[in-house]
Amino acid sequence: MIILLGYANPVVFSLFLAGVLFLALLEFNRMGMGQAYLLEQRLAAFSGACVAPLLMLSQPQLLTAWVVGMFLLLALLFLFRFQSLEKLHFQFGWLLFGFFYLPMLLGFLVPLRLLNEGQRWIFLTLLIIMCCDTCAYFVGSKIGRRKLYPAVSPNKSVEGGIGGLLGSVLAVFIARYTFMPSIGLIDGVLIGLVLGTAGQLGDLFESLLKRACQVKDSGSIIPGHGGLLDRLDSLLFAFPLVYYIAKYGYGG
Repeated sequence: MIILLGYANPVVFSLFLAGVLFLALLEFNRMGMGQAYLLEQRLAAFSGACVAPLLMLSQPQLLTAWVVGMFLLLALLFLFRFQSLEKLHFQFGWLLFGFFYLPMLLGFLVPLRLLNEGQRWIFLTLLIIMCCDTCAYFVGSKIGRRKLYPAVSPNKSVEGGIGGLLGSVLAVFIARYTFMPSIGLIDGVLIGLVLGTAGQLGDLFESLLKRACQVKDSGSIIPGHGGLLDRLDSLLFAFPLVYYIAKYGYGG
């Protein structure tokens, strides 16, 4: 990831992101649908993966045509290949939901990468989310008492959440004094709090989906950590915010 962010050109980076999206969407579709509609699952994953290179072209009309074409093709496949009328609305909706949940959120990496300091903003986001997760884990493990949201994630604590926010702010100031000197003191605190909160909400939302699907992890591609989606969940809610902060708050 670091090598690709630091040295790969936008085309190579968008193709790498397409590969990540394809694998993550396969995980997501399988998590909710099991072995049903395997052709449609793979087609939806491929369609979602293609969003990344299409975003790199900066041609909104092409992306719109692709999304509409994907919807129509999936609709026709479900029309003539349905397996259970009682579950059809859920299964079709799950594929469409995955298409927007992953490509449309993680896809913000592409226009973010194309900004003048896009690489630095991506590094900053990764640093914030990693520090947030790490601090939340250690603080929650040591002094966590009050449950944050037990219905969705019973192991997370209020103390851990606060520790994560403090870690996020710390990460911004580490970046400020190393590779992001343009961030001011007040801005640094606000950016850390906003992205730390977004990361934790993204994590909780994925936990909600996993509990609904009655699975512990989204997949098993990363031993000891679960699936790709388990590693991306905190970033999904953060990258759209980072893009708008970088583009309109710091002039792109």
